[in-house]
Amino acid sequence: MSNFKERLTIEDHKNDFDYKKSNTGLNIQFNRVAFIFFVFFVIFSIYTIHLIHLGSREVKIENTSNTLPFSSDLYRADILDINGNYLAKTVKSVNIGLKTSDIISKEKLLLSLKIIFPDKDFHEIEKKIENKKFFYLEKKISEEKYEQIMKLGDKSLIPEEKVLRMYPQKNLFSHILGQIDNDNNGISGLEKSLNENLRLSRDPIKLTVDKDIQFLIRKELLKYQEIFKSKGSAAILMDVNNGNILSLVSLPDFNPNERKNISDVNYINRVTKGTYELGSVFKVFTFASALNEKLIEPDTEFLDLPKSIKCDRYRIGEYDNEIPSDLTAEQILVRSGNIGSVRIAQKVGPEKFKSFLEDIGVLKQINFDIEEVAPQIDYDFGKCRLATASFGHGVATTILQLAKGYAILANGGYEVKPTLVFKENNKKNKNRRIINKGISEQVVNALRKIVNTKEGTARFADVQNYEIGGKTGTADQPEGGKYSEAKINTFSSVFPTSNPQFVFVVMLDTPKKSKDYYYKYRHRKGGWKGTLYNTAGWTSVEVAGKVIDKIGPILATKYIQVD
Repeated sequence: MSNFKERLTIEDHKNDFDYKKSNTGLNIQFNRVAFIFFVFFVIFSIYTIHLIHLGSREVKIENTSNTLPFSSDLYRADILDINGNYLAKTVKSVNIGLKTSDIISKEKLLLSLKIIFPDKDFHEIEKKIENKKFFYLEKKISEEKYEQIMKLGDKSLIPEEKVLRMYPQKNLFSHILGQIDNDNNGISGLEKSLNENLRLSRDPIKLTVDKDIQFLIRKELLKYQEIFKSKGSAAILMDVNNGNILSLVSLPDFNPNERKNISDVNYINRVTKGTYELGSVFKVFTFASALNEKLIEPDTEFLDLPKSIKCDRYRIGEYDNEIPSDLTAEQILVRSGNIGSVRIAQKVGPEKFKSFLEDIGVLKQINFDIEEVAPQIDYDFGKCRLATASFGHGVATTILQLAKGYAILANGGYEVKPTLVFKENNKKNKNRRIINKGISEQVVNALRKIVNTKEGTARFADVQNYEIGGKTGTADQPEGGKYSEAKINTFSSVFPTSNPQFVFVVMLDTPKKSKDYYYKYRHRKGGWKGTLYNTAGWTSVEVAGKVIDKIGPILATKYIQVD
């Protein structure tokens, strides 16, 4: 009995003990779980906040990458033509360099590189590893090979981001676009003059030029440079109302992708940088200045004109002794009379004639979008300078300035600023009037007769349906203080003459006659084989006519405005 009681007492004590142990263990376990939960909650909260922060930063980076693909010192805006075609484009390029001091295992590295670049000369690479601290393993690496290189995880292989400036049209716009140097700075053309805009602009810069028209004009110039064996040639096509330049070509040209240092003066931009005595294309300015001063009318007669005159010890003669001695002012221009032009200029006088040439921009320094523009000489106009300038000798200017002068004569007499950079609001230029009202109509009417009458000197440019008017200019080139036999042959035209829209100038530098070229007459059936005279009427006019044949349909459908 006593044993039974003792056993009961022990069991009761055990039950009490179990109850207390169970209660204390539950509290301890609950506190641990709560603490662990709290720690995980804090960590989760921290990571959640961090992820939200990273997410917001990623959006910002993505947005930035859309507008700024390169670091600011590498970025350069694209350049487009009037139709959105790329003329200059910046793309990322990566060079892979090899820092030899960081190579861990040369054998392993070379084995890996041989897999990626199986065509490389690895004997040469091994020599460079032994003798150089750093060298470029591969430049302008493709995206695929770049990924393969990076997967090697070798710290001796160093990627270096570069900017590659691409010119998809190659030579086509070389004299307009210019070049950049190895530091991504413009050194010529628009690349230089627009350097800051190209670095800072987030949008492409649009030009006024048309790729298709530029291509066709350059193609014809190249063709006829071979035919007439000219040293170089140039052409400019410009809207007479707003100064927008649709095409500017100078030959020879170059490929800006090659980044060559060009020192040959023959690669000069002949439209803007070359200065020339341009000959009889100046006679239209002589005619217009006298009309503007109300000193003549188109039908004013000049009688008993001699075949030659003297100014000091210099003789001035007619280029063609068949020119009649009695001519009207308009006939002097149409038949390109030298003596008649001198007589008209003498009526105007040296001061007023010089002032007129400066007002229309022909003998005045021009501000242009590119910096390669020749400085204009400030000529003293005495009686002999007046005489020779009246028919385009003794004074020199650029093809760009010549085009500006013709544009003003054709557009009603208003100031115009030639430009290569497109402006949305540059619709139709009605700036300061330079020439009196009604003068343009008289001048353009005379220019049309030079092309479409038998007395004119530009019959080969009478392209059907385009109403071309223009003036020829054949000038001897000065050399060593006297004139040589080398020629500058120019044709400056405006069209359509019923409502002038364009000025188009073609210049051939030192052309020669072609004995095999066949001229097809536009005004009658048949033609002629061989160049009879090394004059603008047989060279530059022929080129201009062939060009307008090709570009005319494009101009008529895209650019001619119908009022």
